[in-house]
Amino acid sequence: MSSRRRRAARPTPAVFVDRDGTLNHERHYLRRVADLRLIAGTAGAVRRLDAAGFAVIVVTNQSGVARGLLSIRVLARIHDAIVRRLGRAGARLTAIYVCPHHPTAGTPPFRRPCRCRKPRPGLVERAAREFGLDLARSYCVGDGAVDLGLAAATGTRGVLVRTGHGRATEARPPDAPIAHVAANFRAAAEWIIEDARRAPPWRGRARGRRRRASAAEMRTSGEGRRRPRR
Repeated sequence: MSSRRRRAARPTPAVFVDRDGTLNHERHYLRRVADLRLIAGTAGAVRRLDAAGFAVIVVTNQSGVARGLLSIRVLARIHDAIVRRLGRAGARLTAIYVCPHHPTAGTPPFRRPCRCRKPRPGLVERAAREFGLDLARSYCVGDGAVDLGLAAATGTRGVLVRTGHGRATEARPPDAPIAHVAANFRAAAEWIIEDARRAPPWRGRARGRRRRASAAEMRTSGEGRRRPRR
């Protein structure tokens, strides 16, 4: 599949969204496509954000790979299934970025310290380079402290959802700032669109290129690139 490149007057804002507990129902180390269940309203949220001009990018820690619980190939099948199910509802992800590492669990090459494991900013920084994103006008959405920490580390606005582990995170909030708490990703998308409309004109003055992929692309840090099958 080819990717189209277009120049824009200014770079694209993005919504970096967690996977488990935010897009799909939380399951301890999701290992099979058969166990994948998208949370109600997810496709509508992606459609609305896309229509509002946001790149919608999944950023997910998947240490189950490092732990030997699933392979990169199985992980890709799960992400292919997410892309297909969203596509059937007219929703398109811009890309999926994955960290398969863990600093202490499992065996090399996936057992190692890295910059891509949330809340470290490596995957978001890579996405910003590859898609010409404006992080000053972007958001991170998720159900965990690592997602809010990622927002703080990348200069984006952190949105906590109450699905997945979100209520537990809300009960013991991390030090990272929380711009908004939403019931789910659909509600988060609605708030983000309205918040972006209210944004001051000085937010996000950096110049760059907007890049739109023809389909969601899966990027696994340290493992090259792979585009999921439609």
